Amino acid sequence: MRAALAAAIALTLLAPVAQPARAQTVSPAIATVDQDRLFNDSMFGQRVQRDHEARVQALSRENRQIEAALIEEEQALTDQRSNLPPEDFRALADAFDDKVQRIRAEQDSKANTLGQLLDGDRQAFLRLTGPVLRALVIERGAVALLDQRVVILAAESIDITADAIARIDSSIGDGTDQNRAQPDDSPNTGPNTSPGVQPEPRPDTDDGEDAANETDASAPSTDIDGASTPAEPQPTQPTE
Repeated sequence: MRAALAAAIALTLLAPVAQPARAQTVSPAIATVDQDRLFNDSMFGQRVQRDHEARVQALSRENRQIEAALIEEEQALTDQRSNLPPEDFRALADAFDDKVQRIRAEQDSKANTLGQLLDGDRQAFLRLTGPVLRALVIERGAVALLDQRVVILAAESIDITADAIARIDSSIGDGTDQNRAQPDDSPNTGPNTSPGVQPEPRPDTDDGEDAANETDASAPSTDIDGASTPAEPQPTQPTE
């Protein structure tokens, strides 16, 4: 008798738990999305990444051209070392150093601008896809949408990433027809950053008679490409 009563009580306690579990599987309260995949696999995100890569490569080519011109200028200046008074050579070397530092700062600024453009495109993507995601959440009967990165464990059925990508591609395509500012395809080069422009140079020299026989070991590096290794110090050639 006591065993039967205990079994009845156990069934009574378990009944309320089983009911919500069935309701939850029918209509999940949340949905999840992989935001990185949403951007990277969508037509919009792939177009943005292609554009960004093209700009990065253009800037890298520009950096290599400028660096090659500076190396030539440095070499030519070093060749003049033995024919110039130490004070004159030092003045030219200081001017060359100033030029290299200025160009490096300009090219670094361009690289930062490319990063800002990419961030701006990502923000535009979020604005354009917000209504699409909202509609999918409502269709699923969910009350919240979470990034998969903040979810420890979830059923695959609540992930809407694939459906969202298909819906986004259908509604906004690659985004080129959207009303948004389109940045230039290549970074703007300043008037004094092209390889042909060669301001006064500046290798390092010491005062005294042995200045003419010194090497250019203390000459500044002419590397202006953040992605490349520093160029070995080499002499340079002034064009003025």
